[in-house]
Amino acid sequence: MLHPAISYTRITKVQDTIITATEDALAAEEPLEIRLVHGPLHDRQQQSITVTMRTPGQDKELAGGFLFTEGIIRSQQDITEINSDLENVVTVTLQESVVPILQSAQRNFFANSGCGVCGKTDITSIYAPVEKHVTQEIIECKASLLIQLPDLLREQQAIFEDTGGLHAAALFNNEGNLLIMREDIGRHNAVDKLVGAALQESLFPLKHYILLLSGRAGFELIQKAAMAGIKMIAAVGAPSSMAVKMAREWDITLVGFLRQQRFNIYTGEQRIVV
Repeated sequence: MLHPAISYTRITKVQDTIITATEDALAAEEPLEIRLVHGPLHDRQQQSITVTMRTPGQDKELAGGFLFTEGIIRSQQDITEINSDLENVVTVTLQESVVPILQSAQRNFFANSGCGVCGKTDITSIYAPVEKHVTQEIIECKASLLIQLPDLLREQQAIFEDTGGLHAAALFNNEGNLLIMREDIGRHNAVDKLVGAALQESLFPLKHYILLLSGRAGFELIQKAAMAGIKMIAAVGAPSSMAVKMAREWDITLVGFLRQQRFNIYTGEQRIVV
């Protein structure tokens, strides 16, 4: 059975002077439209919230996670139904009493797979309504455990091994157990899928878990994690300056360049036991 996240194509492979006709596995990329149904029963409204380029699979999780990390909904209980009967369309129906917060998420209707904030209409709209509170609880992770996480993630990245083209986001507890892992051609989509899965599995609050990113840590990923209450983020790649700034403001431990038995701590070093 073909995996929806993998697409195959015929290629001509050239190696030295040898030319071979063969087949290559590609990370699938298709558009997904997210629609929202809300309002009182006598006056239900349906509107398109966004179109994002994503890797097919876990579309309901992606839709739910997107609505949550954008601040449009506040909990899984806001949702009555997520429907994906139409190809490349997910419709999320909210409880009659729920008023979605749409102002902070207005887009020009399209986001590509490489950008979590593309299409925002002005500078202030890139910020989601993150609650700025400093937790009094010390969440600790041993450095010896942290350096093992990339290998544990790669063991589960079957699609990445086939295509080499997907980003992954994984949720671990502080004992190194992998709870959720999601892949997507878009970094922000992988995080939204993970958050959507955590909502459906009733894992919230997520302040006791570690978010591992397979690539770099940009601002939009830190913000999505902050919306989910995550307090520790580790990235295999580099963080951006804005990611470090906001991680510090939101009291998040941010680790970068987590590979080859080493890492850098950019913020929140009190949570890491060396």
